[in-house]
Amino acid sequence: MNKPLKIPTVDYGSEEAAMQAYLRDGERRAYALGNRGPIRFTSDGSLHPDIVEAYWRCGFYVFEGVLKADELADIERDFHDILDRLPAERGAPLDAKGRPALAADCTASTLLWSKPLGDPFGGTTLANGRHPVKMFEPEAAADAPKEIVYLILGSLQFSQAHLRVYGHPQLLAVAAAINGPDFAPFNEAMFIKEPGRGASVAWHQDGVTHWNSPDWDQGIHGFNFMGQLYGCTAANGVWVVPGSHKRGRADIAAMVAKAGSERLPDAVPIIAQPGDVAITNRQALHGSFANTSKDWRVTLNFGFHRRKSVLDVKAGGVHNAEAVYDAERIRQRARLIGYGIDARGQRFPGETPYRYKPHADEGLTYRWDEKAKADLKDYNLLDLSI
Repeated sequence: MNKPLKIPTVDYGSEEAAMQAYLRDGERRAYALGNRGPIRFTSDGSLHPDIVEAYWRCGFYVFEGVLKADELADIERDFHDILDRLPAERGAPLDAKGRPALAADCTASTLLWSKPLGDPFGGTTLANGRHPVKMFEPEAAADAPKEIVYLILGSLQFSQAHLRVYGHPQLLAVAAAINGPDFAPFNEAMFIKEPGRGASVAWHQDGVTHWNSPDWDQGIHGFNFMGQLYGCTAANGVWVVPGSHKRGRADIAAMVAKAGSERLPDAVPIIAQPGDVAITNRQALHGSFANTSKDWRVTLNFGFHRRKSVLDVKAGGVHNAEAVYDAERIRQRARLIGYGIDARGQRFPGETPYRYKPHADEGLTYRWDEKAKADLKDYNLLDLSI
């Protein structure tokens, strides 16, 4: 694969030495957790108990070598096409070549912008105020653009390669093992962390709806998969506080105040190679720093819920309006799973496709074709956000 051109690195100024020491220590502690390895199943098809134990102990797990070279090449081609089609600037209807820009005709929230190395959510009331502390914002290079796209929502409509990853049989089997065979979708996104420009994501927990539920437990808000195109490092990857998914809602402001900076001492980075896919509990406290490194991070995000966590539940209001998720909405949103499975089968016919129980039980079949492609436009208006 040919990586995008690298951009000269910048640093954290007077905080650079402390930051580099923090990155090195975090990487060392991450490798000591014992929560990485290939996807493994037992002879009866169950997810290997060592993986289940490590996931629930840490709140995340790194599945190694899931996406092979041919699939990574597909993803990279789509990624370059997406970069080429981005609006010339925020709100512009055209790209830099004068063509209709990516997502210019979408109704749903799709492209999220930030100043280079910025933190657009931290310390604001956005997303229900779940990012209470602003991350340090290094100064970008003088020739950096005014704004960059760092997150693309509803990404399955822009990348068939991402859709095929969404239908990956082993990953869907993991979803069933964690959330039950009737698991429901959440949302999908592409994170872009450009070297020397990529925005930070302030410390937060994803869950919104169920913190005070009498049925609350360590998995009630579901999880996200994070597929890595180029891998991720301590400098550009997501950091997680292990075990925080078990402890309820965190007082993030107090934790940062105690630490004396946003470098939380118990956090560790998700370290991954190209083709690795991490699974991260949505209740785990996590965030990422501005990418001052020389390396790109491109992450395919896609999450799943327990069906009982979303059925007849009022939306959390982060990824969509505050609707009530009835069975029909869940069925409509889950059609993307069917499309993903069939799209993958067409690209990788030697694989045994995943059998999604809710579709099998209702006798539903989905075909990935031109009509299905048109059906994906604005599909993320039906995201199931809790």
